[in-house]
Amino acid sequence: MPRRKPAALPSHHLRLSIASAAARLMAEDGIGDYGLAKRKAAKMLGAGESETLPSNEEVAAELRAYQALFQEEEQAERLRELRKAALSAMEFLADFRPCLTGAVLDGTAGRYAEPEIALFVDSAKDVEIFLLSHNISYEIAANRQQGPNSPETRLRLDWDDTGILLSIYPLQAERWQKTGSPSGRARTEAVAALLVD
Repeated sequence: MPRRKPAALPSHHLRLSIASAAARLMAEDGIGDYGLAKRKAAKMLGAGESETLPSNEEVAAELRAYQALFQEEEQAERLRELRKAALSAMEFLADFRPCLTGAVLDGTAGRYAEPEIALFVDSAKDVEIFLLSHNISYEIAANRQQGPNSPETRLRLDWDDTGILLSIYPLQAERWQKTGSPSGRARTEAVAALLVD
């Protein structure tokens, strides 16, 4: 008697399963890119390329649930450390209008996350010259984003034993709506308030 293939999951159940698996990959394996986590999760679950993947917001909700269930104390302490490092770096980089973005801001930062700080300047070279004049070494980081709203340059530096990712945008980009992050961006004062809370 031939074996029957397992019944396919209904679309909404498959989306939820992909979101849950992507969240686990982000929490446990340190994947910081929602798109990559969703594609890997879909592949793990045998979903075809034509399947509708969950939104970033659906994955973020699953990630918060996973962290609350399995990593609550560890994640809360790690998040606090990352926000303190981000605040210190933002104060140092105050002339470049810094904003915290990403997982450290929205509270989903996992074990391997690093703060992402957006800077708004006339020229990315101004930031590089500033760092070099203060003997702060950095490396050019891969620019995952493409399109008109992507940063000109991304730099990674070590700040008090914490990796910090700087995304450098042209000055006029400060007015653009930040997309791809549920909670947008926060200035220095807002980050300080998060630490008080």
